[in-house]
Amino acid sequence: MRIHLIGFPMDLGAGRRGVDMGPSALRIAGIGERLRELGYEVLDEGDLNIKPQEVQDIYHPQLKYLPEIARACRHLAALVYRVLRSGGFPLALGGDHSMSIGSVAGIARWCRQTRRRLGVLWIDAHGDLNTPETSPSGNIHGMPLAALLGKGAPELTGIAGITPKVAPEAVVLIGVRSLDPGERELIRSMGLRAYTMQDIDRRGIYAIALEALEQLHQQADHIHVSFDVDSLDPSIAQGVGTPVPGGLTYREAHLLMETIAEAGGVHSLDVVEVNPILDERNRSATIAAELVASLMGKRIL
Repeated sequence: MRIHLIGFPMDLGAGRRGVDMGPSALRIAGIGERLRELGYEVLDEGDLNIKPQEVQDIYHPQLKYLPEIARACRHLAALVYRVLRSGGFPLALGGDHSMSIGSVAGIARWCRQTRRRLGVLWIDAHGDLNTPETSPSGNIHGMPLAALLGKGAPELTGIAGITPKVAPEAVVLIGVRSLDPGERELIRSMGLRAYTMQDIDRRGIYAIALEALEQLHQQADHIHVSFDVDSLDPSIAQGVGTPVPGGLTYREAHLLMETIAEAGGVHSLDVVEVNPILDERNRSATIAAELVASLMGKRIL
């Protein structure tokens, strides 16, 4: 398999600066070398060109930096689509989680043209299910999954000309522990499968991973994993955009990734919200790179 690394150095969607350096941190942590050691061909596509906050204005307080985020996501969607059309595996390196609006748009376009069914596994402390009407901050990194489900600003929901990008029954969230009221309502109204950290505490990550993957394989031919590093507990990954206590442990996260790899069917991946400014010796990016290697097939024996 040929893996294409695509850097998305953007923090426009976040309320805290620094995740625009995430792609560089992941490269420094050796994400490409780890994948090559597993036998993959790795091509680095470099970083998309994205304007920083300092040269932009906020025109809509509930959709901060919308024009540039939408432009960057359209560019990413086209690049991801090209990678899939060439037979490659797109691995997008963020950047804040609004990146996934673009990456999944490109995947959805590919799936529609090849008559594949898209499924999304969203590993995150947050639901990312806000809309401009429900968002308490106006930060777009809290809206990508809602946009992919067809809820939110048309500039985001309509990227790649497909709305919605994914069906509710083909979406599973794992690791959730911080939800806004509007997100809870959307989960209930759309019937989304969401496994909270309370579920993981009660049942264990292995049972939940198997159940989630069974649902996705019933609903989808192409599974996309969107991995927000803030799904991990801050005690092991403090360098993230929006840390929340009580997350996945080191071994829970590895077991989740190993179980995903064993099940197969994953054809694309996002890694988002690494913030080196808040980190210590690039530890969070290093752990994220290790987890990506586990998802791509690395084993103890």
